[in-house]
Amino acid sequence: MTELGVVFRPQLPPERLRDVVGVAEDSGLEQLWLWEDCFLEGGISTAAAALAWSERVRVGVGLLPVPLRNVAVTAMEAASLHRMFPGRAVLGVGHGVQDWMGQVGARAESPTTLLREYLLALRALLRGERVSTEGRYVKLDDVALDWPPSGPVEVFAGVTGPRSLRLSGEAADGTILTAATPPDGVRRARTLIEEGRAAGGRSDAHRVVVYLLAATGADAAGRLRAELEAEKLAGVPGLGAAGDAGEVAEAVRRLVDAGADTVVLQPTADEPDPEGFVRFAAQQVRPLVS
Repeated sequence: MTELGVVFRPQLPPERLRDVVGVAEDSGLEQLWLWEDCFLEGGISTAAAALAWSERVRVGVGLLPVPLRNVAVTAMEAASLHRMFPGRAVLGVGHGVQDWMGQVGARAESPTTLLREYLLALRALLRGERVSTEGRYVKLDDVALDWPPSGPVEVFAGVTGPRSLRLSGEAADGTILTAATPPDGVRRARTLIEEGRAAGGRSDAHRVVVYLLAATGADAAGRLRAELEAEKLAGVPGLGAAGDAGEVAEAVRRLVDAGADTVVLQPTADEPDPEGFVRFAAQQVRPLVS
């Protein structure tokens, strides 16, 4: 069954998060996603708060930029969330925006090599293994978590390019695709992911999460168009959805038909009513998506 979520965009101040979490919990929304965009809000701190303020909704972080975080610290924080809130935390990691990584002196010469080493080490640590590795970027000497997760957990990779998509299939448990991915792009991504899974001998499940830029209410089409133009995506066919619940649900179904398991509605940065957008997704769009 398709799962539906909404992004709490970090363009909103952190103090707005609690109200949005409350609406997500009360309205029956399945997933609330958070971003660790530089230099806005921390992904782990906001995820921990959202999980503590709720009892049912799953909270995803899509994504944590690996150049910023030592893999042992990410493993410690992920394990803590999974032990405190079993089954409700979803964490994704990725290259990070290279310009931002450059601003903080963390830009990697080979982002794909870093992500590969990171994924392998992170998943091993979260399995409770003792890890020693001397990679190009990831270096661990006899490291193990004292409090590993009590059961299996998934690590998602947020990626875009062909090499990284193959890597996600090979070394991650799921893939996060940006809102710049139309249905045809989801199909291409699925093909590349499967190539990586075959190369890695993977036969387990691999879930694909896709963001969908969406707008409803007053001047929905204009707000969507303005955001696509600002992101230089206006010429990409099949991106975004604007209108009522039926129009947004149809866009969700197109992504699902292309291979998405979870669709996360991404409001425009100027969304005037974030809480209302969550209610719209949970109470109007969700019933129309099987």
